[in-house]
Amino acid sequence: MLMPGPDTRVVELRVHGVQGTTPQSLVDAVAAVDVAGDGLGRVVRPADRLRRPAPGPVLQANGRPVSRVVEGYVWGRMTSGGWAKATWALLFPFSLANVAHWMLPPTPSGSVPAHLLGACLRALLRLAALLLTVLLVAQLAVISLDLVASQCLAPGSPCLGGPSWPAEVPWVRSVSGMTPIALLLLVLHRVSSVDWRIERKAVPASSDGASGLPGAHVATDPDTPALRVLHLVAGLGTAVVLALGGPRGPLLAPGAHGVALTAAWVLGVALVGCAALAAMLLDDPTGGAPHRGGRWLRAALGRRPRRVLLTGAWVLFLVSTALLTRLPARLPGADLAVQLVAALVALVCLLIGLLLAPAALLARRTWRDQPRALRPWAGGWMAAPVVAIAALLGGGFGAGVALALRRALGHGELPRGYDHLALLWGVAGVLALVAGIAMAATTGAVRWSSLRRGEEWAREAALLHAGRARDLRRAARAWWWARWEQRHSHHVVLVAAGVLVAGAVPATVLRLRGIDPPAWARPLTGVGVVVLAVLAIALLRAVYLAARRPDNARQLGVLADLAAFWPREAHPVVPPCYALKVVPELVARVREHLADPGTRVVLAGHSQGSLLAAVAAARLLEELPPADAARLGLLTAGSQLQWAYPRAFPAVVPHSSLAALAGGLAGRWRALCRGTDPLGGAVTTWDRQVFDGMLLGTGFLPDGTTGALPPASRGPTGALVLGGDHWLPDPQHGPFPGRRWAAGVNRHADYTSDPEWDRAVAIAAGLEGVTTAAPPPGPVLPVARRGPVVATGFEAGPRGGSPVREPGPAEPRTGSGPAGRAEDATPGA
Repeated sequence: MLMPGPDTRVVELRVHGVQGTTPQSLVDAVAAVDVAGDGLGRVVRPADRLRRPAPGPVLQANGRPVSRVVEGYVWGRMTSGGWAKATWALLFPFSLANVAHWMLPPTPSGSVPAHLLGACLRALLRLAALLLTVLLVAQLAVISLDLVASQCLAPGSPCLGGPSWPAEVPWVRSVSGMTPIALLLLVLHRVSSVDWRIERKAVPASSDGASGLPGAHVATDPDTPALRVLHLVAGLGTAVVLALGGPRGPLLAPGAHGVALTAAWVLGVALVGCAALAAMLLDDPTGGAPHRGGRWLRAALGRRPRRVLLTGAWVLFLVSTALLTRLPARLPGADLAVQLVAALVALVCLLIGLLLAPAALLARRTWRDQPRALRPWAGGWMAAPVVAIAALLGGGFGAGVALALRRALGHGELPRGYDHLALLWGVAGVLALVAGIAMAATTGAVRWSSLRRGEEWAREAALLHAGRARDLRRAARAWWWARWEQRHSHHVVLVAAGVLVAGAVPATVLRLRGIDPPAWARPLTGVGVVVLAVLAIALLRAVYLAARRPDNARQLGVLADLAAFWPREAHPVVPPCYALKVVPELVARVREHLADPGTRVVLAGHSQGSLLAAVAAARLLEELPPADAARLGLLTAGSQLQWAYPRAFPAVVPHSSLAALAGGLAGRWRALCRGTDPLGGAVTTWDRQVFDGMLLGTGFLPDGTTGALPPASRGPTGALVLGGDHWLPDPQHGPFPGRRWAAGVNRHADYTSDPEWDRAVAIAAGLEGVTTAAPPPGPVLPVARRGPVVATGFEAGPRGGSPVREPGPAEPRTGSGPAGRAEDATPGA
């Protein structure tokens, strides 16, 4: 800790989360004004009445005032607003497949089997992603070519009044059926080509993630342009094959016309096969080493060869459209094509699930020494259910649109496979209802059981709200629910995947045997039709609302923001990774401030912004000289950097990388957390317990190692500081003079309103230290209970122990009953 000099100032650079934060709320001001940025990445400051940048509130450090500048980095426009960004929601299955790549378990160094399994898994994920693109094109071909062009526009059809002129004029029906496919592929090309213009110097990832810091692998993918072309070529080839006869063979025609149809069909099949093979052989771009396999393919897919390949695919598409002088009454091969693609997707997902098991076992040695609550979800196997959900959602959305359109047209037949798909979603819908009821009943039973047993208050909540019985009751309820949500959030994903896979089993068995859904299954098929229609309509409505009223459709934006953090690795047709723009610009802004030797910079991130701030801080530690790095601090609030990201993405944000970051910052990483927050939790501590009225735990030490921490100290505003974590009382203590007041239980919102925020900023800036004195002893008074005790589900000592006691107004809370560990007593544990 250094004493602030007369020229010392602190720049607090805030980064918001995914809930549509406005510039004004980000900097805690009535008005805000831009001071840097390009409109997408905006750096804002509080403004006065003349819209001029205003100074921030003075920061108190050890009783001395220090000048402070409050800035905010606003990145919300990168993921929300307008029709172009809203349509990304239609590609959400693609985003899930891309996210699954980043959920793969880490590859231990020196293990040849682990490296081989990792390469196979990455190849299979790229193949699954390409098959999702092929499935989308095939389903659109069923709608536009088969249902509309072949059947609805056929002569004598009752659909749309049965117009006869499309059947009499050559190429009208074929052009009508092929045009939507061409438009879709153009949209996919446009979406996948969107990228950010970074005004600042780009900060590359460390080679092979050797730095060991969070986000070391997050970098621009050099294979994205090649992967984009392969997906477009596969889509064009799929459209050609379907239009010219389907998987069984080309359409028959006399003379040269038949030869041309056969040649175009063969070329279409070759395009799909070559694209799939090339996508699998593309080397993992995170290594980027020139000696690795796949360099010949990367050279063959350079800029000029890619243009030639894509131009040739478009020419083949146009020639195939011209060869379709007249469409038959039904598109041959449509049923087989959709089922074949769906079967390939299912097979690839099964292989991914099987290979993930040994890969996760081999990677287990990287986390087996960690506490159980910090280990990856599902033992590092979470990528399998995520890619399965992506595949089933992709197939379900296309089928839902087709079924809804057929009902709207009042005419037409769909492939037989759609009946089995409706059965799949019907069974899944019933199972989802049963699972939802079972989960609700289980939650209610656990909650009621804890109430009936009269369990004691959560010990941490009792320490935070000593002498405030009303606040303690409200906080304890919120602590219980926050802990429950965090402990079981990944179980929802596993249950959803299990429900969908269970629904696919009877549908797959019936389809393989060539049996139509029996009469007893018709109600389930009807339920499936309703579920698919609701799925399609709800998603389209969400897209419409997100485009017309972005501020009122944040549920869709939250999912898009979370998925768009990750670079394009498995699927190129996803929103561009905003981290590749935000992190370099944050780094450049911090470097500008640190150019002044009297300036200290604190990166402050809330929720998803905490991940961006942590990655930016890690990049700065890699670049800055030690003297400048000593003037950098990190503040996270409501962060998922312990309970979610290391467990869902163990190869990108491993627990060891957080320890390395904590060691690099040498105690200047502060984390604000609330036990009532279901989305955020502890970051630098774990294994917390209350013993003899003191909060103890294990966590990161200033040198980057882990070990037992001194007892938590109580801050002047009631917060408990254990290691780098500041546990805030929620509801807040106060009100305090000169401070904004936020009443009630705030949970995940409004961390800046707590007076502990300023103290954490001062500590992160290196201007103030943390005292670790144990709380003084004092007499213990019995609790005056009113009504039933609110149980929280936390272990609070043996049964039959002495009841929870309230200390005097100036005395600390002590533990009740025999001293013992309150395991998992906080949501982040």
